[in-house]
Amino acid sequence: MADENEEIEDENAEAEDGEDGEGKKKKPGLMKLGLFIGLPVIILALGGTAAFLLLSGGGDEAELAEAGEHGEEAAGEHGAGPAEEEMTLVELPEMQVSISNGNGGFSILQMQLVFETPDEHFAEHFSETEQNRIRDQFVAFLRELRPEDLAGSAGYQRVRMELLRRSQLVLGDDRVHAVLITNMLIV
Repeated sequence: MADENEEIEDENAEAEDGEDGEGKKKKPGLMKLGLFIGLPVIILALGGTAAFLLLSGGGDEAELAEAGEHGEEAAGEHGAGPAEEEMTLVELPEMQVSISNGNGGFSILQMQLVFETPDEHFAEHFSETEQNRIRDQFVAFLRELRPEDLAGSAGYQRVRMELLRRSQLVLGDDRVHAVLITNMLIV
């Protein structure tokens, strides 16, 4: 038992002395010095640069928004903001679609949609034929969904973008600017 303790103490003493056996501690290497001094300096420099870029503002954005595609002045007076288009909201009839619930059964998806359009007379010119074509496009897409596809804000956004794409295929890109989901329920 005493022999084992002596062997362990001898091994510890050798480890403390280092490989040279001189009993001196080695000086930290250049690599360690670079890591402990250089790395924090680089991190602080990058953080300072990021803070400067985020907090500096950039007041030229308003001027760039007013300028045309090739840098020309936008129509109107200098300094006046761009005129916003007024959008009209057109409510669509409520839709009910059966969707697969992933367990071999079906669930019912109820949706209330609104089109956002710049045409104030859109509702008057929105024919029954166009409504049926859009409904067909929407149902074809929605029937392939599962409740998990509608979960979260990312799923919600994907559905909105796909409904917008399909409505623009039927009506044209300039007639509908957004599809808003005002009510969505899975039963």
